[in-house]
Amino acid sequence: MHSFIRELEAPAGTYLYGRRLYETMRSWETAEPDEAYTREFAEMWRAADKVVYSRSLDAVTTARTRLEHEFDANSVRRMKDAAARRLTIGGANLASQAFAAGLVDELRLLIRPVILGGGKPWLTGGVNLRLRLTDTRHFASGVVYLSYRPGGG
Repeated sequence: MHSFIRELEAPAGTYLYGRRLYETMRSWETAEPDEAYTREFAEMWRAADKVVYSRSLDAVTTARTRLEHEFDANSVRRMKDAAARRLTIGGANLASQAFAAGLVDELRLLIRPVILGGGKPWLTGGVNLRLRLTDTRHFASGVVYLSYRPGGG
């Protein structure tokens, strides 16, 4: 599954993160994995630009990373239009804002079969958008990958 995720993320040149996801992902900055597939992911992550959207962080601690305190849809739209490589967006609040601004071309989900009984909503802000299923994958671990594009019927 990790190899599949690496393949999904390979076209990305910039990661747009909310604070919580950034705090999770920043471990790749110093990770020294033994397995080739995780080592390749770490190298790919380090090589990408990262923008962290957070009102509570004062600074970021990883290379190639800048901090923005507010999400500006027009700024992201300009970044997207100028990008030579794909931008990815991660984090519930950030994704909701990007959906509401019409910035999302594809929704990619990895669903792990675990019941937590609480936590942060998957998307916030009352986003209502029809989606069209474009791809599915099933993994032996029980994880299911789903890909959607806006505009479903």
